[in-house]
Amino acid sequence: MSSGVALLVAAAVHLGFQLTVTVVVYPALARVPAASWAAAHRAHTRAITPLVAVVYGGLGVAGGWAVLAGPGGWTLVALAGAAVAVLVTAVAAGPAHGRLGAGHDVQRIGRLLRADRVRAVAAVVAFAGAAVAVW
Repeated sequence: MSSGVALLVAAAVHLGFQLTVTVVVYPALARVPAASWAAAHRAHTRAITPLVAVVYGGLGVAGGWAVLAGPGGWTLVALAGAAVAVLVTAVAAGPAHGRLGAGHDVQRIGRLLRADRVRAVAAVVAFAGAAVAVW
């Protein structure tokens, strides 16, 4: 397997994961009533954390391999998309979850949903760049 194919596979897994979170998981979490929030948020965090580690870990390994292999232009687009997704997770979504662990907050949930949509767009860009690079 080439580094480009590895990046494409990792980007596809990331895209599938991210779209599932954006379209299904977060909207369901956002509908949880305040009275049930603490338990629902803890369950969400326990369930999703290992998946995030695997998906982002795979993206990091494949991205590192692509960098070492000397990326072309479309691979750089894929890497930029992946980097934006990781950055938004680190500076917006992760901290929002940390604060939401303390309690239900409609404004914070809204910010989390907006940050998540940015991650979804970034995941699409990463996948598209990787696909064109391999094609």
